[in-house]
Order: sequence, then structure tokens, then C-alpha cells
Amino acid sequence: MSQGQPPIPPSQPPQVPPGTLNYAQPPGRSDIREIAVRQKAIMYCILAYVACIVLQFVFPPSLRLIPALAGLGASITGAVFVFMLAMALYSQGIGILLGILTLIPCVGLIVLLIINAKATNVLREHGFKVGLLGVPKDQIPSP
Repeated sequence: MSQGQPPIPPSQPPQVPPGTLNYAQPPGRSDIREIAVRQKAIMYCILAYVACIVLQFVFPPSLRLIPALAGLGASITGAVFVFMLAMALYSQGIGILLGILTLIPCVGLIVLLIINAKATNVLREHGFKVGLLGVPKDQIPSP
């Protein structure tokens, strides 16, 4: 130690910032907002996907086309939001791969759950409280 600098007190550990997203720049306010909004959309797609699967067993055979089409719509919407969220969390190539995998029945639900878990971890690392349907609207940063 040099003579004019006070010693660091041992009772205060150095503060470590939260981990980065493993790409060029750490996420700014708009990146976190995009992640929170897209994660909320994915949560709604998961809910719709599961509801359509349950409705397949409830509806009579002549009306099973209705939940099947609604499930297809939830799957396509989920693929779009998985692609956009994976672009923010990972890279372009992984975003395309996960978006395509989302269109495969049953595999798509697993992909939705995986990307949702990653987004939840990132949001929690940045101090957001993530509930059942994502970050509450009043906590999402403004654009």
C-alpha cells in the first residue's frame, strides 16, 4: 500500500455487479424491457398451449378442430416471441433454431419452458420480481 491511501475495511466485501448476458454489451434499460415484455408474451403462449391441450380432451370429437387451431395459433405466436427473445438472450442462430423447434408439437412446449426459464433468471439477476405471468406491468421499465 502507498502512503496516502486509507486501507479498505475488512468488514465490507467488494460489490459485484450482476452477470452479463454473454454478448458484446451488457443489457441496457431497453433490452431488459424487451426481455420482460417478450417473456410475458411467452407466458401467455404457454398458458394458451396447455389450455388447448386440455380442451382436446374436453371437447367432443366433432369439435376438436377448434382447440387444435387455437393451439396452432398459440404455437406460431410462441415461435415468433421465442425467436425475438432468443435474439435478445443468445444470438441470431440460436434464435432461429429455437423458433423453428417451437413449431414441433410437444418439443415446442419444452422450448417455451427453457427460454422462459432463461428470461426469468436474467430478469431476477437485474432485480425484477417475476411472478406467474412474468414481471408485473408496473415494474416493466418505460421505453
